[in-house]
Amino acid sequence: MTATIPELPLLTLSDDESRLMGELRSDLLEQRFKLELLDAYFNGEQVIRDLGISIPPQLRGLHTVIGWPRIGVESLERRLDLEAVRWADGSDSSELEEIAESNDMYDEASLAHLDALTYGREYVSVGSGEDGDPPLITFESPLDMTMFWDARLRLATAALRESVEDGVRIATLYLPDQTVYAAEVDGGWEVFDRDVHRLGIVPVLRMANRQRTADRIGRSEITPEVMSITDAACRRLMGIEVAAEFFGAPQRYILGASESAFQDAEGNAKSAWDTYIGRVLALERDENGDIPQVGAFTAHDPSGQTKIIDLYARIMASQLSVAPHVLGYNSDNPASADAIRYADNAQVKKAERCIRRFSATHRDALRLALWFKNGEPPEKTRRIETVWRNPATPTIAAQTDAAVKLVQAGILPADGDVVLEMAGLTEDQRRRVQAERRRSAGVAAGGQLMERLAALSESSELPPASEVVAGGDDGLGRQ
Repeated sequence: MTATIPELPLLTLSDDESRLMGELRSDLLEQRFKLELLDAYFNGEQVIRDLGISIPPQLRGLHTVIGWPRIGVESLERRLDLEAVRWADGSDSSELEEIAESNDMYDEASLAHLDALTYGREYVSVGSGEDGDPPLITFESPLDMTMFWDARLRLATAALRESVEDGVRIATLYLPDQTVYAAEVDGGWEVFDRDVHRLGIVPVLRMANRQRTADRIGRSEITPEVMSITDAACRRLMGIEVAAEFFGAPQRYILGASESAFQDAEGNAKSAWDTYIGRVLALERDENGDIPQVGAFTAHDPSGQTKIIDLYARIMASQLSVAPHVLGYNSDNPASADAIRYADNAQVKKAERCIRRFSATHRDALRLALWFKNGEPPEKTRRIETVWRNPATPTIAAQTDAAVKLVQAGILPADGDVVLEMAGLTEDQRRRVQAERRRSAGVAAGGQLMERLAALSESSELPPASEVVAGGDDGLGRQ
C-alpha cells in the first residue's frame, strides 16, 4: 500500500485517513476484551466461574488465586536475554550500539518479550529522533496498538496507537509515507503534527508469538487449556476453604443430655459457639440415672483435595513446558539432576524458537532506525546479528569446558571472540578481555623491541637501546 500525502491543511485528516483511523480503532476495541482476559489470568485477577454446586452463597465472594499462568510465562521469558546487536561481518558496530543504548533497547526488549508471550504479540514502532538525536524505537502493548497486515508482502499497511496524556486522547496513525499525530477535540480529531518520512513502508513491526501460516497475529502462552486448568485448581482451593469453615473442626454429638447442659448459671441458653468451645462440659445424669453419651464425628481430611491439585499441577506443567516442581508439585522421590534437565528440555527448545522469531523483529527495527538516521536503507547484503544469552542456562564450568575442548581440537582460535562468547562471558566482559589482550600485546611487543635493540647494540657500533628509544641516531643515519 502506497499512500499519497494529501494536499490539505495541516490540522485536518483526509477522508481516507479518517476512514482508516475508524477501522483501526474498531479493530483495537474488538481485541481489547480478549487481551484484558489474558492480562487478568497473568495477574491472578480472573473471576472464577462458580458451578453453583459446592460453594454456599455466603462464600461466593471468596477469591482464590493460583499464579500458574504467570509462573509459566515468566519462566520462559527469563530465558530470553538480548545482550548485544552487531554487524554479522564483524565491521564496526558503534552506530548500532548507539541506537540500542539511546533507546534502552536491552531492558525494554525484556518487557516486549513478556508482553508477546502474554498477549501473543507486541508492536515495535520506529520514528525520527529530535534535534539530531538517534531514531526512536519504542515497544507498544497490543492493548494500545493495532495494525493492518499484508500477508503476501509480510508488511504492515497501516497502524494505530492510542493513549491518554493529561486527560487528552492521542492517536498516532502510521502510514507508508508519514506518521500523523492527532488529538481528540470535541468528539473529532485534530492533527497537531505530521512526520513526513517518505519511507514507502509503515515503520511499525509486529513481534508475534506462536504464529501459524493461517494466523500471523500470534497466540498467547496462556492458552484456553491453561485457563481451564487454572480455574479448576482455584475451585479446588476454594473447596478446601469451604471445608475448613464447615468441616475443619470435628462435629460433636451428645446423646441423652438435659436442657440444663446448654444453659449458663443464670439459666440463660448458651450460644452454639460457647457450647462448642467449652473446655469442660459438665453433664448431669438423666432422670433414669444414665450418663449422657458424648462423641465426635471424624474431621474432614483435605488430602483428597490436595491430591487433585497435584494432578492439576502435573497437567499444567505439560501445558507450560516446565518441570512440575516449578509449579509447586513435589513427589515423595526427589527428581535427579538428569531428570530436571530433561524436564527443562521442552522449555529450552521453546525459548530457542522464540529467540529466532523475536530476533527478526529486532533486526528489522534496527534497519528501520538506520533508514531514518541515514536517509536510505542499509545494504541488504549486510546482515545484523542479535546476541542472546544461552537459554539453557548452563553452568560456567560446563561452558568453559566446551570452549576449551573446541580450542584444543583446533576448531576455534584461542584468542577469538567466539571462544569468549561460548565461555559465557557477557558482551561487556568480552570487550574488556579484548582490550586487555591488545594492551598485553602492546606491552609484549615493546619488550621484544627493547630486546632486539639491545642485541643489535652489543653486536655493532649502535648506541644503547635507551638512547634509540629517546630519539637518538641509531648509527645508520636513522632516527
